[in-house]
Amino acid sequence: MEPLEGGVRAGSGAFADYRLEGRFFDELFGADGSPRPACRLLGEALGRVPPDELARIQESVHRRFLHEGITFTVLGKDEVSERIIPIDCVPRIVASAEWQEVEEGIRQRMRAINLFLRDIYHEGRSLRDGVVPAELVLGCPQYRVEMRGVRVPHDVYVAVGGTDVVRSDGEFAVLEDNVRVPSGVSYMLACRAATKRALPELYREHRVREVSEYPERLYSTLASLGSGDESPRVAILTPGRYNSAYYEHAFLAGEMGVDLVEGRDLVMHNATVYARMADGLRRIDVIYRRIDDDYADPVTFRESSVLGAAGLFHAYRAGNVVLANAPGTGVADDKSVYAFMPDIIRYFLHEEPILANVETHLCRDPDGLAFTLDNLPDLVVKEVGGSGGYGMLVGPESTARERSAFAERLRGDPGNFISQPVLPLSRAACFVDGCVQPRHVDLRPFTLHGSREQHVVPGGLCRVALSKGSLVVNSSQGGGCKDLWVLAA
Repeated sequence: MEPLEGGVRAGSGAFADYRLEGRFFDELFGADGSPRPACRLLGEALGRVPPDELARIQESVHRRFLHEGITFTVLGKDEVSERIIPIDCVPRIVASAEWQEVEEGIRQRMRAINLFLRDIYHEGRSLRDGVVPAELVLGCPQYRVEMRGVRVPHDVYVAVGGTDVVRSDGEFAVLEDNVRVPSGVSYMLACRAATKRALPELYREHRVREVSEYPERLYSTLASLGSGDESPRVAILTPGRYNSAYYEHAFLAGEMGVDLVEGRDLVMHNATVYARMADGLRRIDVIYRRIDDDYADPVTFRESSVLGAAGLFHAYRAGNVVLANAPGTGVADDKSVYAFMPDIIRYFLHEEPILANVETHLCRDPDGLAFTLDNLPDLVVKEVGGSGGYGMLVGPESTARERSAFAERLRGDPGNFISQPVLPLSRAACFVDGCVQPRHVDLRPFTLHGSREQHVVPGGLCRVALSKGSLVVNSSQGGGCKDLWVLAA
């Protein structure tokens, strides 16, 4: 699909069914209906290409996902199913200056999170000074008392982070911090490969920044956290093939050339970790942990776990293996702690937050609970430790019966919930039902934090709510993904 000269506007030609609504920022078109400067080439190309050609392009990117088995797992009421993640062929474009704001804001946030995590497991100054209520942190299900006083290599608690960023009313904001076991980077890379192959000329014209070096950077980041060996042995610890992100675990292991292991493959000897291999035992120095704390070590954490390795935490505490991300990072993942992130940034960095938070009401507070109960039809209510779009209520899309049932859950366990306003998420162009239409999107950029440097990938997992009017972008809830093109300066 080649860009062609000529004007194009929303509501005409290929965009005949494309309706701009003033309350939603449109990633492709400005308020006057003409393409934004960074999106001019894309808009012209979409406006001139025949619908059957767009359908062919859409089919080609879908077929690539199908052939490569790029799947996710959906947890239903009665069954677990594995599906091909939907992909949209139309890229979302972010201008260089816009990306600089996102990147600087994420860098700042991740620095503050690492300092906060070190503090709550050592000195605890931020808790004594009331930056975050001590009872909120110490009572968080993700707080690990076993981590108190443990030396974390280079004080890097979060080596791999995924920050959910939305654009609302034209401004970027952070919706969630994902620092426990962030996933989705393989979908980012797969979207890029499929879209770049389908739109080669357009890709070159836009001077898109590359994301393909992510596996190499991930390996360098993990290796830098090792004990000083020139080539530490790195492995990815997976819960196994039935995990929803197993495709990603296997993909990254293959791209990095490292071992993919399950808990049953690991052996502890003298507080040192070894992996069973065909040629015998092999020492492991750094483990990229894709398994939750609870299941990582049945001796230290959940006794009933059959997914982890007994004695793994003892080896970690002894300094004989690096776990990335460190156990206990889930405190910074908690949606109640999220509400205090602007204060955490100010306290540890003495800076104002570059990226705003979304207004958040803590149901653990009586006023927050009362407000939430009184305004359920207009709010999104989430479990503080929830993920994947499960366990949440989207007020405007809910029925009176669903809200009544959710209100009972709130009253029964208010500390487990927060609420936020329904954001007017920005919309991007998507090829749906044979034509180009706007759909709501968000973005998850990925950050790598090693012993010497921090890197924000110039791209990310762009999730899209493919159902008309839906604001839920999670693939497990019917959403899909598309490529994000960050333009070079």
